[in-house]
Amino acid sequence: MTVAKREFIPVSIAVLTVSDSRTEADDKSGQLLVSRLEGAGHILFEKTIVPDNIFEVRAVISRWIADPGVQVVLTTGGTGVTGFDGTPEAVTPLLEKTLEGFGEVFRMISYEEIGTSTLQSRAVAGVANGTYVFSLPGSSGACATGWDKLLQFQLDYRTRPCNLVELMPRLLEHR
Repeated sequence: MTVAKREFIPVSIAVLTVSDSRTEADDKSGQLLVSRLEGAGHILFEKTIVPDNIFEVRAVISRWIADPGVQVVLTTGGTGVTGFDGTPEAVTPLLEKTLEGFGEVFRMISYEEIGTSTLQSRAVAGVANGTYVFSLPGSSGACATGWDKLLQFQLDYRTRPCNLVELMPRLLEHR
């Protein structure tokens, strides 16, 4: 994977933290994602926190994917296996296409960092109404891994041989 000599194209990204306990003051994972995306040159559309409630998560993401000003949604939290973890269940019905490779590669990379504990992650991704949606675990380490080793490259138009940004104009072709 190389970063070619093409001009950077910033994308508009919304960040959602799913948590019953975090606030803006202590939301390390959401803050990390905002810092990384802005540091890369992207635009923060909005950041918010909602409780671990499938319908509240789905409502925020639905609002964002209906807004043509949002190109990417990043969520953090709610991807585990406890009773409160419902982000994949909230996100998956909204997706027109899934990107199974995202979760697979995320867990492969995480395995190198946390071993077999990575099997507890249900990181998911896909396309909904022409918007990319990526759901990462709630730990700041997992968010750093997801951004630093996957998303920063796939959300950078200069990455070769291919990236997700160059496909954005074609995501709504079927309409």
